[in-house]
Amino acid sequence: MPIDEKLLHDLDERRANALVSGAPAKVEERHDKRLLTARERVDSLFQPGSFQEFGMFAEHQCTNFGMGEKKLPADGVITGVGLLEGRPVAAFSQDFLVAGGSLGRVHAQKICDLMDYAQRAGVPIIAFNDSGGARIQEGVLSLAGYGQVFFRNVLLSGVVPQIAVIAGPCAGGAAYSPALMDFLIMTKTGASMFICGPEVIKAATGQVTTMDEIGSAAAHATVSGNVHFVANDDGHAIEIVGKLLSFLPANNLVDPPHRPTPELDLSDVPAFEDIIPADPKKPFDVHHVIEALVDDADFLEVHMEWAKSIVVGFARIQGIVTGIVANQPMVRSGTLDIDSSDKAARFIRFCNLYSIPIVTLVDVPGFMPGVAQERGGIIRHGAKMLFAYAAATVPKITVIMRKAYGGAYLAMCSRDLGADMVFAWPTAEIAVMGAEGAVKIVFRREIKDAADPAKEEAALVKKYREEFASPYQAAANAQITDVIRPAHTRAAVAMALRNTLSKRETRPPKKHGNIPM
Repeated sequence: MPIDEKLLHDLDERRANALVSGAPAKVEERHDKRLLTARERVDSLFQPGSFQEFGMFAEHQCTNFGMGEKKLPADGVITGVGLLEGRPVAAFSQDFLVAGGSLGRVHAQKICDLMDYAQRAGVPIIAFNDSGGARIQEGVLSLAGYGQVFFRNVLLSGVVPQIAVIAGPCAGGAAYSPALMDFLIMTKTGASMFICGPEVIKAATGQVTTMDEIGSAAAHATVSGNVHFVANDDGHAIEIVGKLLSFLPANNLVDPPHRPTPELDLSDVPAFEDIIPADPKKPFDVHHVIEALVDDADFLEVHMEWAKSIVVGFARIQGIVTGIVANQPMVRSGTLDIDSSDKAARFIRFCNLYSIPIVTLVDVPGFMPGVAQERGGIIRHGAKMLFAYAAATVPKITVIMRKAYGGAYLAMCSRDLGADMVFAWPTAEIAVMGAEGAVKIVFRREIKDAADPAKEEAALVKKYREEFASPYQAAANAQITDVIRPAHTRAAVAMALRNTLSKRETRPPKKHGNIPM
């Protein structure tokens, strides 16, 4: 007997109602602002027809004050799994057109169920955040919902990649779930993220501020460092998600998506030797080194606008997915400060979680001097880098291009912090401090007593560089693997990556180390 047509009609009607997230006028208004709806974001993320929705008919009928008896389709959040470049990925998308995307009991349960699924299935999770915050009408149940989501963010950390897209308001406690994820992408328009808004800040402290100052994509990408990528709009944010996932494994038990070339290209790249200026004091843009090193100059920079004295990001080197950490001589000579130490340490730890080899490019004069840095805790923040590199068990390849002084030399993955191979260019200087400073301290009396102090100081500086800071002196003491021509860098690094991919390293049994916070 064929199924009752009424049942099928009822099903179609229910599905149609569930798919409605707002009145046509409101949807059109979003489109005018270059914003997609919650479902459009999910549909744009996945291959056509591949999205399997979880809990389409879940809805909480709120009868509490202020809302009357009102149905909330899908309870204001779309959840499910789809295919992205053929790989399964979990995603949830908050629907601002349904009760402002506010989080209530069922809303939170749907997100938690999806996160539990992502953990069991070992798939990445993408979160489109577009919510007015906790649903006030549900009181403590909303707060409990946030707590359950936060708990799962931590549970999934290091198990599957978590990527948050801030595509609308993300206020108060709602901001902490993205903050607990691995990467945050924020759109320039229509998005904001803050704990206390301008009105609350003014009422509590008397300070007058604007949303642009505290909650915009620009503020979080350049000042607070909360956001890793800034997108022009929803479509661009989705492109960044796809690009980022192309470098990441599905979970911590599988290898990154390497695409090793059948044969290694060991030819020299002369461009390296044109990048470094003859004058050791003249800066150069480390992006040029990275572009010459990686495949097709294709480098996905992370935290591009924050702590710019260090550069981090993902690339492939002859097909091997690699995390790049590089000093940037164009910004404060590449010194390590509070923010750049945090930026590098966080990135290093992420790479280690997902078995991504790390290549470190060194040109560092030291840690940033200054009262503000010392009082701000540069010791504690710098120690994060030391901890991150020392704790990392992935392949670690270091290239010392020019200066590498003092504790910053160690912090940039020296042999003593566990680098598997360390290469140095002939231009490298490895020492406790720069030649000029060292000579003034060690040979102060000789310079003072010389007939021509300036000439004597210059001669001693030259001698110090040749005898005490030379890469050959470090090589003689087995501190580096080899001194190489800059043109040979890509070949040397590519070979080193292939030779260390099978690396296995055990550590003493423990719950986890206690990284300086």
